[in-house]
Amino acid sequence: MPQNPNTSRSQFLPEKTQKVAEAVDKLDTDAKLAWFYLVYKKMGDSITAAAPQATDPELAPSLLGDFLNLSDQEQLTIMRDIVENKNTEPSHAYGALKENNQLMVWYAWATEMGNNVIDLPANYQASEAINNVLSQTEDLDFEEQISLFREIVSNMGYSEVGAIPSQAETGKTASL
Repeated sequence: MPQNPNTSRSQFLPEKTQKVAEAVDKLDTDAKLAWFYLVYKKMGDSITAAAPQATDPELAPSLLGDFLNLSDQEQLTIMRDIVENKNTEPSHAYGALKENNQLMVWYAWATEMGNNVIDLPANYQASEAINNVLSQTEDLDFEEQISLFREIVSNMGYSEVGAIPSQAETGKTASL
């Protein structure tokens, strides 16, 4: 099975943002899903406002329109598969999207939670780890939050497309 290239962290994130990304990485799958829901519940409008013209809902119909018609368990399975980088059709569809469209998918799911998308259980209480990561996320400035979200969503889904090796890795210079 090919290794998912989407599992590396950007070296260009500020240290504070990298630490929050690492904290998110330490959460288990369902805790990550809860974190996403809580992030979008608290900050969803500002996240979406970051790049509304840079998204194309038509690129992911299976993750948006069709997804809304699935059972709660089917939706949860798809979300978990994407978070866990599983080699499934929905995870491939997600992995093929650019970060802004991946953000749009999570935003669409979060805004539909409790309506057409599975919701957190009514008696759900976020763990201390989730609350800590949520607090760290809120402490970031707007640009850092958007960078964090792009970083997190870009490391989900499945893709066999690998990163182009750097000059340092190959020992070769680019030629024209």
